[in-house]
Amino acid sequence: MSGYIPYVIVFAMLAAVYVPLGNYMARVFTSEKHWRIEQVFYRLIGINAQQSVGWRSYAQSVVAFSIVCIVALYLIIRLQIFLPWHFDVPPMRPDQAWNTAVSFVTNTNWQTYSGETAMTLFSQMFGLAVQNFLSAGVGICVAVSLIRALADTRGSGHIGNFWVDLTRCVIRVLLPLAALATVFLISQGVVQNLHAPASYHSFSSGTSQLLPGGPVASQEAIKELGTNGGGFFNANSAHPFENPTEYTNIMEIFLILVIPVCLTRTFGVMVKHKAQGTAVLGVMASIFAISLAVVNYAEAHIGISAGGGLEGKELRFGVAPSSLFAVATTSTSTGAIDSAHSSYSPIGGAMLTLNMMLGELSPGGVGTGIYTMLIMFVLSVFIAGLMVGRTPEFLGKRIQVPEITLVSLFILVMPVLVIAGVGVSTVIPGIRQALSTGGPHGFTELVYAFTSASNNNGSAFAGIHADAPWLTISLAVAMFLGRFLPIVFALALAGRFSRANAIPETAGTLPTHRPLFIAVVVGICLIVGALTFLPTLVLGPIAEAVL
Repeated sequence: MSGYIPYVIVFAMLAAVYVPLGNYMARVFTSEKHWRIEQVFYRLIGINAQQSVGWRSYAQSVVAFSIVCIVALYLIIRLQIFLPWHFDVPPMRPDQAWNTAVSFVTNTNWQTYSGETAMTLFSQMFGLAVQNFLSAGVGICVAVSLIRALADTRGSGHIGNFWVDLTRCVIRVLLPLAALATVFLISQGVVQNLHAPASYHSFSSGTSQLLPGGPVASQEAIKELGTNGGGFFNANSAHPFENPTEYTNIMEIFLILVIPVCLTRTFGVMVKHKAQGTAVLGVMASIFAISLAVVNYAEAHIGISAGGGLEGKELRFGVAPSSLFAVATTSTSTGAIDSAHSSYSPIGGAMLTLNMMLGELSPGGVGTGIYTMLIMFVLSVFIAGLMVGRTPEFLGKRIQVPEITLVSLFILVMPVLVIAGVGVSTVIPGIRQALSTGGPHGFTELVYAFTSASNNNGSAFAGIHADAPWLTISLAVAMFLGRFLPIVFALALAGRFSRANAIPETAGTLPTHRPLFIAVVVGICLIVGALTFLPTLVLGPIAEAVL
């Protein structure tokens, strides 16, 4: 299935599920009824499911829960030789285990190891796969709390119950969808077993080859659905055991996009303004379309081969589907790849890097995309209101200095982490040897690594040896701060909105759901991302393209 047919199939599938899945998720997070299995869980952990809390308590629960998950995952990885299904795989060294634990709990899934040789099946199933569900759930919970605050017209000051939101998200949304996706992947030949690595004799070379197995399909499903990334195998979604056919490639792209896209509908339903949800989707789709056009053109018109730039791309898929996968994975917080981004043309690679520098909001990760985009809407309302002399209001919530301060802090976190991380790393002895080459391309590898970590994306540019102790530690710090500082600022903003009474719409209210405002938001998103990182891009991919 070549050419642009996968594009049509993926977008048609998204259109088909947009309304039903979006409406379903809105019901999940607004229903007052608790399932029996959820009630059992609440009793076990001593949670009052009827209690709704303020933003500080919600943020404390998010951060404390995530820290506990980091410690638990770290211990699993360090002690994996003593746990079942280890097949004599040794434990990771401490700095690499720290990097991996932070990576999967922050929904980054940055990997400095080969999954088939460094991880046991127990660690993959009960460590990494579990965190794929939980970290995705945390992102959705934060998004729902901000939406709830915008929808609150009474000024209650409450944004929900984190434990209830997380439980419902995992049980009612992620588990059912992941189960369906797992069945499909297995039907297409994705590996799913608990076997030890098997040795097979090669007739062509006369040698034996060790082929690993494991519960690949189940982890592949949630890694894409939760925009986690992180491959069971080192080659990630380019590996035939993870992504064997053109149909699985289409399904994995669909899984990456489906929840972030449908959350815009959830937002519209919850705030009782469906046109506003469509406007958010319009901004996301516009930026995504621009990125896809640039990357596809750059890759299709490079090199001398008839199919374009095929280096680093799977011949099973070709240029167009690989470009779609690359744009989907960098526009969301997914680290999965089915091609080597380092092999992309300078302009194509620059666009993939810029996707992350924009804040991964087109459509962004599960939860992170929608709350990042809502914050960009708040910023745009404030700027547009000043330009036209109207009171800055968004969905009846007045935007004042405290709100804009939180928005500014939210936006500044990622650029500071990227620029500081790259700047310090360039003067650390031995880091240049960790790059595959010098010059602009080597610089781009380093920029891509810190951009990927700070945005909790996890995809790699390839070529960089990220298992150097400085990189494992510093990238983990970037992942942790890049995840939880924006979450705290987003929840604080939700707290401000939840305490504010809704202002009735008047003739002076700036409409935020019309095409003109959508264009304004797109422009502001591009300006904030492009201008912030323009010097960095000039030193890296742009310089490489000129040379």
